[in-house]
Amino acid sequence: MSNIATAERVSLEKSDNYVFQRSILAYHHAATIAEGDILEIGTGTGYGVEVLAPKATRFISIDKELPATPLQLKNVEYYDMEVPPIEFDNCSFDTVVSFQVIEHIKEDIDLVREVARILRPEGRFIVTTPNAPMSLTRNPWHVREYNADELRNLLECHFSKVEAYGVIGNEKVMEYYRKNRQSVRRITRFDILDLQHRLPRQLLQLPYDILNRMNRKSLHKRNTALTESIAMEDYSIVPYEAGMECFDLFFVATK
Repeated sequence: MSNIATAERVSLEKSDNYVFQRSILAYHHAATIAEGDILEIGTGTGYGVEVLAPKATRFISIDKELPATPLQLKNVEYYDMEVPPIEFDNCSFDTVVSFQVIEHIKEDIDLVREVARILRPEGRFIVTTPNAPMSLTRNPWHVREYNADELRNLLECHFSKVEAYGVIGNEKVMEYYRKNRQSVRRITRFDILDLQHRLPRQLLQLPYDILNRMNRKSLHKRNTALTESIAMEDYSIVPYEAGMECFDLFFVATK
């Protein structure tokens, strides 16, 4: 995978703009809620650290791969760590955030239990994940994808209050989504045996990543103005009931 700009790590590539803008919105919205000692699970390339860290007394970043060029701030620490378990003491944090990570975790129940353990009373877990009904094809990098009820049920096992929101897009975003759907269908029409759902996901990860990156670059080339013009403001985070056709679920669970 080292020679491929994997589409599973949101980047600043222009072809990733559609995904990046809605991803950075999650950080800005979380920054209005997060406080105190903050832990981020799955920092990725680290593009959200500068948004959240100023809201923190202490900001701890954990990921199985450290950012290549981590942002250096006085209150920020980076740890190489796979989860679960989460190697911190009980009641260590006021806020835990984890964006586009839980769908990759096989032991999702254990992860949620661990997050609840390390949160202080009244602490918040802010989590995003793709909204399964809006997925265009199987993503073999994901162990599973959730609908809103599934994520709510998972969180309610360990949290006393769960608030459900969704990330929606305006017409410009939906135009890109429709073009993307058409492009994906042109690719998947060759999968007449439905191998994407029949083969073990590990066998599909590399070809999926290559095709996904190629598709994004092709969409960018054919729709440059549209792709590059999408901004964070073209997305909104609304109560889930008002945005059931959202791209991502955005949940806030309180201990």
